[in-house]
Amino acid sequence: MPIINSVISWLIKKRLHQIQLFLKYPHEVQDEWLRKLVYDAKDTEWGRKHDYQSIKNYSDYTARVPIQGYEDIKPTIERLMKGEQNLLWPTDIRWFAKSSGTTSEKSKFIPVSEEALLECHFKGGKDMLSIYTNNRPDNLLFTGKCLVLGGSHQANPFSGESWYGDLSAILMQNLPLWIEYMRTPELSIALMDNWEEKLNKLVEITKNENVTNISGVPTWTLLLAKRILEETGKKHLLEVWPNLELFIHGAVSFTPYREQFEKLMPPPRVNFLETYNASEGFFGIQDSLNSDGLLLMLDYGIFYEFMPVDDIGTDSPRTLRLHEIETGVNYSLIISTNAGLWRYILGDTITFISKDPYRISITGRTKHFINAFGEELIIDNAEKALKEACSNTSAVIREFTAGPVFFSEKESGAHEWLIEFETEPHDMETFIYTLDRSLQSLNSDYEAKRQGGLALRLPIVRSMPDSTFYDWMKSKQKLGGQHKVPRLSNDRRYLDEILAFADPVQVS
Repeated sequence: MPIINSVISWLIKKRLHQIQLFLKYPHEVQDEWLRKLVYDAKDTEWGRKHDYQSIKNYSDYTARVPIQGYEDIKPTIERLMKGEQNLLWPTDIRWFAKSSGTTSEKSKFIPVSEEALLECHFKGGKDMLSIYTNNRPDNLLFTGKCLVLGGSHQANPFSGESWYGDLSAILMQNLPLWIEYMRTPELSIALMDNWEEKLNKLVEITKNENVTNISGVPTWTLLLAKRILEETGKKHLLEVWPNLELFIHGAVSFTPYREQFEKLMPPPRVNFLETYNASEGFFGIQDSLNSDGLLLMLDYGIFYEFMPVDDIGTDSPRTLRLHEIETGVNYSLIISTNAGLWRYILGDTITFISKDPYRISITGRTKHFINAFGEELIIDNAEKALKEACSNTSAVIREFTAGPVFFSEKESGAHEWLIEFETEPHDMETFIYTLDRSLQSLNSDYEAKRQGGLALRLPIVRSMPDSTFYDWMKSKQKLGGQHKVPRLSNDRRYLDEILAFADPVQVS
């Protein structure tokens, strides 16, 4: 096994010279990808509509192609899901990554082309290992198995020749066969859609494997780790898997989970590696185990543009290319991809922490949201669910804010809602139940995280005393004008401030 580990490590590290190429020539690599993407799509319906044949440079591209969100291309994606092809991208689209929806839909479906799988997502996975093995030449990663926590997929009801599901499930379904020998659990279990049943089988199968690395969202990994320790009676995972050395994580901020994971997987024996990947593409990798920031991956079939956050919503928003960005500025990420997303607003905001090389930090979303557990709850979901809860309980809301309650050693996570009522609900339990059920109906990711109460338990709703929000805003000199109570937050800063500010005797 050590020989196999050395051979695989050597093969994987051959990719490093290509990474060095885009580090040395970042702007040229990005310009080349723009030319290639436009050329490849010139004969698609989209390419003909926007006259891709005549595009010679970036100025032509921005003049021809509008900035757009999911709602703008949704009708075309629906046609793709019904079997039409050559609309946004020349090769057939057979897979759609399902993620949380927009203001009008419970879910959105992102096209995943064969090129996106091979040149973006799979390349990102190989590069993670290349970077890690280069940083840790003494690694024994390939002497054991990788434990992968994924989602599920299903046939597309509109077309028998395509499928949709979680991106992780799509990737696992399409991985080369030889990967199966290096991964646990087997595919049939990894793709189960009943999380509680899957969790039980994961514990049963993996507790006796030689797991050297884990890849997954912190939320689900934490649940599995706790269940395994309960089952085995061990204190931490190194007592279960003595050769465990790496946890690859992404999708949600690791900061609130780090302390718990360091107890479960004690450093320095276990290293933590962050990635930035989404349904729309694979964007960044933590290229140093001892520093913050993610290396922006520039040769994955993605052309990047950056809109200053201050320009969002203006009549003439600026879009900048890579060589025009500045460090320390918040940008909204705009991408054009080899799956047919053109000048697509991702919804994430980033800031550059360095320009040589280009390293980024994820700062949030362009809208208020909670995504502490991968639920991607947006303000529209919250307002619609609160409206239904009020309707069912004759309540009237004056002000509200919400944020996460992170995992503890004994309890799963939750959303905590601080609400100042004009009229209190006639039954608070009904209010909470309706709020929860409505959020599940509006947001498929929230629904998944609520399954069995494993990642998210019922919302916590606290009725706040009259004038709490007014007095809090006044204390911050933010009354009037454009100042508003922050509705959703991905951390507890506002919640803890308001709870500390309010009279604790009156908070219910």
